[in-house]
Amino acid sequence: MNVSPIVESEFASTVMAVPPLARRPDLTLDVEENRRLIRHMEAGGIRTLLYGGNANLYHVAVSEYRELLDMLAGLTGEQTRVIPAIGPDFGKMLDQARILAQTSYQTAMVLPLAGFTTPAGVEAGLKRISDTAGIPLTLYIKSEDYVDADTLARLVDSGTLIAVKYAIVREDPADDPYLRRLLERVPASKVVSGMGERPALVHVCDFGLASWTTGSGCIAPHAVTALLAAAKAGRAEEAQRLYDRFLPLETLRDDISLIRVLHDAVTLSGIGNMGPILPLLSGSPEAELPAIEQAAKALLAFENSLAQRACA
Repeated sequence: MNVSPIVESEFASTVMAVPPLARRPDLTLDVEENRRLIRHMEAGGIRTLLYGGNANLYHVAVSEYRELLDMLAGLTGEQTRVIPAIGPDFGKMLDQARILAQTSYQTAMVLPLAGFTTPAGVEAGLKRISDTAGIPLTLYIKSEDYVDADTLARLVDSGTLIAVKYAIVREDPADDPYLRRLLERVPASKVVSGMGERPALVHVCDFGLASWTTGSGCIAPHAVTALLAAAKAGRAEEAQRLYDRFLPLETLRDDISLIRVLHDAVTLSGIGNMGPILPLLSGSPEAELPAIEQAAKALLAFENSLAQRACA
């Protein structure tokens, strides 16, 4: 695991993969299956792994958290940055921050909490969590009601936040007054698009965001790395061709469940057996599994063709 201090340019250097987490039938962590998925992602050029929503860290027990951190640190290569999630509530964050303070992790992502918050309370709480962990945080924002743009900017300016994962869904991602206000106060190099491939090209090419988070890229790391390179270089036609390959699986994720579909897609693709998903979630509906398998295998076949071409 990469334990060097984070520099701002790092966020633009790789797509941030958000993988599922493999568990055994008894719900304990499955080291070998997690290793298989990590090796697959690293082989495709991904160098930042964010274990958050797709890993269902919303429901991870604090008593398991240190084991999880140690496992991820031990499974990843020296050049791979790992960002674990914490929260979403203050009490759980505080316990996890105390654990993080004993490790070499350089940031942790705060999961979003719906309701029972105020912007002032979020600001005060995140400062306390950052001080307790001894590291700056990454904030996952899914609602304008969670924290306003001015408060968010203060948290970045003060060093409490090192990055923002922006995931407020818009019908048209190009029409986003909140994001434009935010970018007047916060450098785009510190903001990562947080909704997978669907708005990624608009966010990176039109708004100048550093990069994006990917679920489907866990299956197709070469392809998503190539997509980032094409987008950054302004190769629009190439970027569009690559982008279109992700849409079948991304559409299933949007229509059914972002987390559940990806969890099952990795298993059905044959990359690794993710096992059962941690409650209080459950697997994808049985009737949807054939479509998920077809989309996952098609994306993996495309991934393999790119990898073979790169080796030729």
